[in-house]
Amino acid sequence: MAPSGPSGSAAWTSGHLAGELRDLLLATESVEAFLQQLVGIAVEAIGEDVSAGITVARSGHPATVASSDADAAQFDEVQYGPDQGPCLTAMRANKVVLIQDMASDERFSKYRMRALSLGARSSMSLPLAGGNEAVGALNLYSRAPHTFGPRAQAQAQRFADEASRALSLAVHLVRGVEVTDQLRAALTSRTIIDQAIGIIMGQNRCSADVAFGVLRNASQNRNVKLRTVATEIVTAVGKAEASTGHQFVD
Repeated sequence: MAPSGPSGSAAWTSGHLAGELRDLLLATESVEAFLQQLVGIAVEAIGEDVSAGITVARSGHPATVASSDADAAQFDEVQYGPDQGPCLTAMRANKVVLIQDMASDERFSKYRMRALSLGARSSMSLPLAGGNEAVGALNLYSRAPHTFGPRAQAQAQRFADEASRALSLAVHLVRGVEVTDQLRAALTSRTIIDQAIGIIMGQNRCSADVAFGVLRNASQNRNVKLRTVATEIVTAVGKAEASTGHQFVD
């Protein structure tokens, strides 16, 4: 059952959230898709009158990687120019930043007036930790002041805790896929190189060490990768064998 708003979100228990986010992670094909679904669940869990965005540091620069609506994207992005705001502080200082009313809260002076002009009145930014690979913030915004009372704050913290665990797992899974792809590519390269060495040995009646030296010298002289030279040799031999028109008889 969807909650009626921030004050009515207690129906989402930590166990419910954990199961929901785990299922979501298993059902999505990328971290980006997972984060986009995540902000939708955040709005449902914390309140339908709330906008949600996720900021992640990419190569040292903040970027909004998911947002529930245009409001969240705008309220996030106006912080990046002046390099000041609640989501950046939450992410960099690893602490929750709560603004009950931007009209009276005098922090973040460079950000505050721009956010007010866009209609933001209250916000809550919570740090997200995805292991050593990703650091970000879950950002919640409202066009009304004092939206985030004690119950909404507690629910948002529970959600951020579970989201951090899911994000950490997502990063781990992605790294696992990357490592598997790298190993597969390495094995493919090794196979092609071994095939090329075998061809050179057969053509020159030489040892494997000598054949590898021939391959390496060709790579260095042409300033191309060893695998590229090996692939050319294997392909050329394959075409030559195909052009002889071998026929196979049962």
